[in-house]
Amino acid sequence: MKKLVGLRRMMVLVAVMAVLGARVEGQVAGLDSIKNQEELDKAVGALDAALFDAYNRCDLVKFSSFFVEDVEFYHDQGGVTLGRQNLTDSVKKNICGKTTRELVPGTLQVHYMKGYGAVEMGVHRFHHPGHEDTEGVGEGRFIHLWQYKDGAWKITRVISYDHHAAK
Repeated sequence: MKKLVGLRRMMVLVAVMAVLGARVEGQVAGLDSIKNQEELDKAVGALDAALFDAYNRCDLVKFSSFFVEDVEFYHDQGGVTLGRQNLTDSVKKNICGKTTRELVPGTLQVHYMKGYGAVEMGVHRFHHPGHEDTEGVGEGRFIHLWQYKDGAWKITRVISYDHHAAK
């Protein structure tokens, strides 16, 4: 009986992940329908906003839906994290309730990657709500490699680097 309840919960979780992922994907143009740089910027900008909205609210189901199963995450201070579940677990342990992220206006760059998707680069700031007087605001650069496959945008690689105190 316990196995049945656990299986039912797992099926509901998978269904919720699919719906949440589809909701974002339904609002973002697919690579095959993007006709110019402005449309690409808009699509990846919307993906970035949705990804970090989930990150900031600690919506781990939605957050994890943005990554391929075998995502590679490289961080200059934290090292390498391999796999979607390990990345999600790391965010749960180190980010939830401790840190929020904002994109620094005017820093987002998006470049088309033929037959694959797009590379997104920019600068982001990290705040420590309620603790900024002791922890300060941090800043760093990032690169996200977005793949458009089977009708969905997913991040396959992340490089997060040049972390320092914000100026």
